[in-house]
Amino acid sequence: MSNSGQQIETVILPCPDLAEAIEFFTRRLGFRLEMIVPADAPRAAVVSGHGIRLRLESNEPEKPHSPDVEGLIISRMNSDWHVGRAGMQYRDLIPSRLGGRFIASHICIPEGGEVPDYVHYHNVRFQMIYCKAGWVRVVYEDQGEPFVLQPGDCVLQPPGIRHRVLEASAGLEVIEIGSPAIHETFVEHEMQLPTGQVLPERLFGGQRFVRHIASEAQWTISPIAGCELRDTGIAAATSGVASARVHRLAAQASASRHHHDGEFLFLFVLNGALYFESQAEGCQQLASGDCFVIPAGMEFTLRAGEKLELLEVSLPADLLVE
Repeated sequence: MSNSGQQIETVILPCPDLAEAIEFFTRRLGFRLEMIVPADAPRAAVVSGHGIRLRLESNEPEKPHSPDVEGLIISRMNSDWHVGRAGMQYRDLIPSRLGGRFIASHICIPEGGEVPDYVHYHNVRFQMIYCKAGWVRVVYEDQGEPFVLQPGDCVLQPPGIRHRVLEASAGLEVIEIGSPAIHETFVEHEMQLPTGQVLPERLFGGQRFVRHIASEAQWTISPIAGCELRDTGIAAATSGVASARVHRLAAQASASRHHHDGEFLFLFVLNGALYFESQAEGCQQLASGDCFVIPAGMEFTLRAGEKLELLEVSLPADLLVE
């Protein structure tokens, strides 16, 4: 709002290089970043300053997403990385984005040290981060002092919670799953983190913040034959909207049959091997870094391979059953 109480009109400014334009307006001209979208491959940003508000829009040709198709979606581990928000490297795990409903990203920070992030929040329905390798120091609104996510740890980032990535080890890798696929990231200029409060039961958009520490988790029986699982607590914190569980081989593996009738079932092979078989797709072997989305109504068989560790994320909660 201006001093006169009138809303500042937003001027749209096409630019050939969005990253360079943001750098020019914020670092050179003193504007401040207000919003960027989408985080994994920014196409637009809003900056404000000197009594004006600009929406910077990239006029570079947008890489088309794969068409949304019915059936099993498999994404193999590859080197197809690109630079996203705050200089982080992204690998798209669901190229079709399931018609805009979901995004899953493998995010990497190759060089360790301070991360050029800022306090921000997301306009999302669901979002979680799983630490696959390395470590990252983060801080969240009303959740106490900054803390470190180690391999196997994860967080649920409920809608609107302010947070910031502070520091990372070299070679940090995280898996981020969110809905919807394209959502705005807003910069928070007024709030400083940490806030000095610890409010673990506070609700953000009807969900509680979750910090799951893998080293403290309890293991129970998995619906995948020969495996055990640890629950991250996301199902309880979202009142069943979503869940995230990790399965690992614990005994002699054998095949187990499954199906689901839910909205979203995503499996990411963290380590080892997994064998998937269905009448429509035949037998598929998945290795570390591979992932897949299983459509509703499909009957399928899973068999754990040697050293299997598997991340399962589903909406609604706990879709993978016998």
